[in-house]
Amino acid sequence: MFAIVQAIGWPIWPLLAASVVALTLIIERSIALRREKVIPESLLQDVLNLVARKQVSPEVILKLERSSPLGRVLATALRNVRAPRAIAGAAVANTGGHIAHDLSRYLSLLGSIGSIAPLLGLLGTVIGMIDIFASQQAGSNPQQLAHGISIALYCTAFGIIVAVPSVLFYRHFRSRIEDFLVEMEDQSQRLLEVLFADRYDATPR
Repeated sequence: MFAIVQAIGWPIWPLLAASVVALTLIIERSIALRREKVIPESLLQDVLNLVARKQVSPEVILKLERSSPLGRVLATALRNVRAPRAIAGAAVANTGGHIAHDLSRYLSLLGSIGSIAPLLGLLGTVIGMIDIFASQQAGSNPQQLAHGISIALYCTAFGIIVAVPSVLFYRHFRSRIEDFLVEMEDQSQRLLEVLFADRYDATPR
């Protein structure tokens, strides 16, 4: 493999750098977007139990906020329990927007690599074609001709190899984030319904 890279020369280096960055981002996002890390199982039920036992305190809310992205959303709902329902819902939605931004971190770069990698491969192809034409102008040089063809083919193939998984994982992560956001919205609405139902029930008539 190293011999191939050495033979191709500098046109392959941008693709190698792009592949390293893409692999790093895929690993990092795979770890960061694990379901148990974003939406811990039974977290909503634990919060509902605390609400039912009236054990919600500023310390509990702070701990909940730091636990996970879902915890941040639920903590926002708890902090705004004394506000009107519309304001509490807007605060939850605002927190959800920040979480969506955080979860999407680095995805634009991964998608860009998926789009740019074929172009970098095309650049290597063009350089290989230039070598081919140069070999023909200087007279028949089979070695230079073969070198130009190898640059063109290897760069094209490597650009596709880098682009395909980058695009696939980009779309996979985007879909996973959308699923997470929908579920967090559903759970936050369930908590708001309980909080405001309790508040209305406690209102003197």
